Amino acid sequence: MSIQKEKWYVQSKKADFKAVGEKYGIDQVTARIIRNRDIIEDADIAKYLHPDLSDLYSPHLMKDMDRLIEILHKKITEKKSIRIIGDYDIDGIESSYILLKGLQRVGAIVSVAIPDRMKDGYGVNESLITKAKEDGIDTIITCDNGIAALDAIAYAKEEGLTVLVTDHHDIPYQEEDGVRSYLRSQADAIVNPKQKECGYPFAGICGAVVAWKVIQALYEACKIPAEEAMVFLENAAFATVGDVMDLIDENRIIVKYGLEQMRHTRNLGLQALIQQKEVQADRLSAYHLGFVLGPCINASGRLDTAVRSLKLLLADQKESAIILATELADLNEERKQMTADGLDAAVEMIQAQALDQQKVMVVYLKDLHESLAGIVAGRIRELYHHPVFVLTKAEDGVKGSGRSIETYSMYEELCKCQDLFTKFGGHKMAAGLSIPEEKVQEFTERINANATLTEDDFIPKILIDVPMPLAYVNRQLVEELKVLEPFGKGNAKPVFADKNIRIRDKRIVGKNRNVLKLTIQDMAGGTYPAVYFGDAETMMQFLETKDVISIVYYPEINSYMGREEIQFVISNYC
Repeated sequence: MSIQKEKWYVQSKKADFKAVGEKYGIDQVTARIIRNRDIIEDADIAKYLHPDLSDLYSPHLMKDMDRLIEILHKKITEKKSIRIIGDYDIDGIESSYILLKGLQRVGAIVSVAIPDRMKDGYGVNESLITKAKEDGIDTIITCDNGIAALDAIAYAKEEGLTVLVTDHHDIPYQEEDGVRSYLRSQADAIVNPKQKECGYPFAGICGAVVAWKVIQALYEACKIPAEEAMVFLENAAFATVGDVMDLIDENRIIVKYGLEQMRHTRNLGLQALIQQKEVQADRLSAYHLGFVLGPCINASGRLDTAVRSLKLLLADQKESAIILATELADLNEERKQMTADGLDAAVEMIQAQALDQQKVMVVYLKDLHESLAGIVAGRIRELYHHPVFVLTKAEDGVKGSGRSIETYSMYEELCKCQDLFTKFGGHKMAAGLSIPEEKVQEFTERINANATLTEDDFIPKILIDVPMPLAYVNRQLVEELKVLEPFGKGNAKPVFADKNIRIRDKRIVGKNRNVLKLTIQDMAGGTYPAVYFGDAETMMQFLETKDVISIVYYPEINSYMGREEIQFVISNYC
């Protein structure tokens, strides 16, 4: 929960829920949730309830796709040396894996270079291009980066290299007198669904999905059966969740079926990681991808080298896969402790310097590992519900990451200060930047002076899908709600609420004392098991002062010692 006072709202979008329920054989509660997701037309409701792989879009709808495949196919035929330049996060790693395995399948001479977060920074740069030239590389293909690397690509072209860009990030632009002019590099082909002239129906895909589409089109050109490209569905799904893309449209289909595939994955590295984290493969969910497995893949790029995570995916021996999975899990535990320490230092600074009075919080933690700035910024945003930039001292100045709130477009606001940065990029909800240390104060002042946020923007808002008495919930409804999965950004887990709840029993459990087990009672006298994952001590103290409370919850089936029962997972209370 946020330390800010919350406001709860009930979504009141209208529809004939009884008719929708009868037509599609679903509970009116489920019909209401679907309406709250703005899924209204019959065709869209049917597609949402019964998503199918046949609904995925053709790669050829992307601008420059056919041109890129034509160039790539020619280079492969001519036995030219190709280098993939990826990125050090989960999307970049999965993108690199997809391109590498796909290109190897068609007989390409191919290698991979993943930038070092500390030494290279994000994306393709002159150093990586120089190294490629020295290695006799003819063609560079980027994945999950490259769209904003105008100078680096210009240098590559000067050096006589062919450059193919596959990316999903926002197109860089310059703005004069309120008019934007979008910038395009000298790359030989650019595949990015966010390009203005691109006719692809859904621009919200991640870099790994773009890479997968490239391989689908390449296999088609090389007369390889389309089903062979489906082996990468699980990688595209993993990256989609790990890169926090909206689980709508094509993404929801990819993740739904990617999870099914991953539960029976033949990839030895993924098998080892699932076992190492003690995840029941048959219960693998988007939550596990985003919060259990994904952070292990990301940890290597943060604290070591992302090549280690790529090696895990490429492992062809069970023993080496287990060793790599263990190393990544250990690295992530180290990362979690460093993050906790960084957050403590940040909160101490915020309180000491009243930084929460800033509309846009700029927290300069000189000693924080630069790879953790984004995670710490996200945690601060959760606590204070302000846009946050966390800056850290780097070898060549200051680096930082930002995390935003819905009413503040972070990338657009950075564009207004771009003269201060040596490098920056991002999108509405997150951004990264490099800045000379002497300009940090000016950045803080200008980013706040430009902000038009009001106090209302800083109040977390809980949108309740359905105020639903606990007694209404039964096993059939809980099972039916699974049809709405996978849950995540853009397709949030439904939010239910009930009031006048009494607490009949409560106790804190867990090795970190962060789980509160409860027995709750509704107005009719029915009692139910409930659980709260969070600051258990604070909730315990709150309950000491209240006779009745209101709760926001989600029902689930809890399995224990061979018994199953409905349990209410409380997320918020007042």
